[in-house]
Amino acid sequence: MANETEDKELKDHREPDQSRRNFLKNSGYAVGGLIVGGVVGSLLRTPKKATTNNNANTGNGNKGGAPAAEPVNFNQALMYFTQEQFLITEAATERLFPADDNGPGAKELGVAYYIDHQLAGEWGNNGREYMQGPFYKGETTQGYQGRLKRREIFDIGLQEIQNYSNKKYQKKFKDLAPEEQDAVLKAFETDEVKLTTISASGFFKTLFSATMEGVYADPLYGGNNNMNGWKLKNYPGNQMSYAKIIEQDQFAKMPPVSLKEHLPHS
Repeated sequence: MANETEDKELKDHREPDQSRRNFLKNSGYAVGGLIVGGVVGSLLRTPKKATTNNNANTGNGNKGGAPAAEPVNFNQALMYFTQEQFLITEAATERLFPADDNGPGAKELGVAYYIDHQLAGEWGNNGREYMQGPFYKGETTQGYQGRLKRREIFDIGLQEIQNYSNKKYQKKFKDLAPEEQDAVLKAFETDEVKLTTISASGFFKTLFSATMEGVYADPLYGGNNNMNGWKLKNYPGNQMSYAKIIEQDQFAKMPPVSLKEHLPHS
């Protein structure tokens, strides 16, 4: 009888622990797996199985192992655009700054991500500009004087590019041939497309300006991937000093430096 009592007490002690572990696992799944660290994380971990890899060498001499994975740029993620807006922007910027024998184009440089990130911030929200009425049509030298914010202008402009492409070619803009995409963009640049809410040419100028910024801005902002935009121009980037070359009589080519490289190293 004593043994049965002890067995029951032991069982009662174990079951809540197992139930708690299952509850935590299920709760973790319910919130997207956010419970990962600390004491809770230790409850969810299971012992790792020992693995043997005879082809662990992934260096240049690797003959049988899997190739080393390319580093992932986690900065290339959408902060404002929808997927459709992003694809239109990516296609349009590639036509404004296409890849050629000299180097990569806007798509490879991540320009659409740059524009997306800018629209998600103060630039897209006109956060540093006076945006209260009354509103009047400004002179050409004054720039945009309307009530719409840049993100709203992009929302309208990208949708109108899609509408115009569907109407003229019965295809989405991203699916058009390069010369057809050029024709659509030219129609916006010359105000051939008549819009009621925004200026077609005004939107084109904003898109073109943002494209160039995405090509040549510091990679910190989402574009100019791997500083390849700077490399096209032999631009040195954010150098701390030119003291070693300032006295040279000829052009000195040097690898570009981004703002990230000025961080202190441990």
